[in-house]
Amino acid sequence: MKKIERLEMSGISKSFGVVAANRDVTLAIGEGEVLGLLGENGAGKTTLMNILYGLYAADSGEIRINGRAVHLSSPRDAIRAGIGMVHQHFMLVQNHTVAENVVLADEEAPFLHPAARVVEKLTTFSRRYGLSIDPARRVWQLSAGEQQKVEIVKALLQGADLLILDEPTSVLTPSEAGELFAVIRRMSEEGHSVIFISHKLEEVLQVCTRIAVLRRGRLEGIADPAKVNRRDLARMMVGREVLFSLERRAMPAGGPVLEVSDLVVPGDRGLEAVKGVSLTVRANEILGIAGVSGNGQRELVEAITGLRRSTRGLVRLEGKDITNQSARVIGAMGMSHVPEERMRFAVVPNLFVYENAVLKQQRNRLFSRVLFLDYEAIRGRAKEIVQTYNVAAPSINEPLKNLSGGNIQKLILGREISGEHSLLVAAHPTYGLDVGATEYIRGLLLALREKGKGVLLVSEDLEEIFELADRIAVMFGGRIVGVVDREAAKVEQVGMWMAGART
Repeated sequence: MKKIERLEMSGISKSFGVVAANRDVTLAIGEGEVLGLLGENGAGKTTLMNILYGLYAADSGEIRINGRAVHLSSPRDAIRAGIGMVHQHFMLVQNHTVAENVVLADEEAPFLHPAARVVEKLTTFSRRYGLSIDPARRVWQLSAGEQQKVEIVKALLQGADLLILDEPTSVLTPSEAGELFAVIRRMSEEGHSVIFISHKLEEVLQVCTRIAVLRRGRLEGIADPAKVNRRDLARMMVGREVLFSLERRAMPAGGPVLEVSDLVVPGDRGLEAVKGVSLTVRANEILGIAGVSGNGQRELVEAITGLRRSTRGLVRLEGKDITNQSARVIGAMGMSHVPEERMRFAVVPNLFVYENAVLKQQRNRLFSRVLFLDYEAIRGRAKEIVQTYNVAAPSINEPLKNLSGGNIQKLILGREISGEHSLLVAAHPTYGLDVGATEYIRGLLLALREKGKGVLLVSEDLEEIFELADRIAVMFGGRIVGVVDREAAKVEQVGMWMAGART
């Protein structure tokens, strides 16, 4: 297999029914380049990369490697051509060791003791790129950053000259992200090419040698990181100015809205995932919980909102004991919830927009008449949410699954904050969203704070935590390891807490 010196995608178009995902996109990347790929949700980034990785077939256009046209009909074809991809959600077998996961991708592995074959190569690659990984450890024992290293080494061992990284820092601590950037630079120096997909504009400017921006399926332009800033990139992405520093008024904290005392919550395997957590959220306040995924945040949120039972401790909402009450009862008492996995737990994708606009509220007298739903009232509420919260939908009669991620999240937030409530629990509210949708949703959270509500914000995005939270708490290993006021918080200290250092 000849090394990839230049890869070109020429005139790539791809449609799904009447929706054009890519429109005549022409893009090239040379040896040793780090190409940033930006765009709004639905701009066509993922589709374009899925075509390059052989997951989709383009309707028109061609891919050329070193001037020769290639046909990539599957990921196996792409890997054999020297193209690797590290997906946003890692493709690893949790109960297998690092070596066993790597050998699964080795077509030449022997039938007997295949893992032994890759241990030496794995150790060599790890040292070469500064990726310290123990081949004998099981994947479930690794941090998110370590699992990502396994995915990168796996791709390099398969012979990847060009590596596609899809949202690679979304689950990393600041120090792990820094380690990843060092690996990318080392790969670039050795002649590997990297396509870096991210919504974090500062990271793209920091690590990329060129930046391509897609907008509505078309290539909006190519930018030089040395000559643009994040405002320029955001303007290319969404076609307007984006506010990165939202106006934030000083607000005196009110009385307690949510009180959690010594809460213990078991995880899916029966072990304690939350280990004696205590916290308070007050009116006019956003309490941000930072931490790398898998440190008990999900279980804490589920116990607070009634989706998971705790085994010890107390949860109070405006002074009333809601410990281990159902989600329906807790919602009726004044708690709104934007869950982490919005498509699984917040909406029903196959239902229409107007039906999703009143989920959890359909029993409300506003929307039901004894035994029957009041569809006129339901459609009225849906139109109100769509208009008030700028949800871009062709019609309220459209299946929800046809909307972009940002517009689905706007609909969920509009539904959750349109009723009577005193507390909003928002888990990763802008995860995977573009800069325009992120700006809008963060503005909604600040507006709730100014209306006297309490907000419990759980996020792995430190920029988001520092921009929105009045106080920052960090979870590690199921415990709160540090709490600090926003004014006194430092990124380095919070990052250390996220890595396990205690106050």
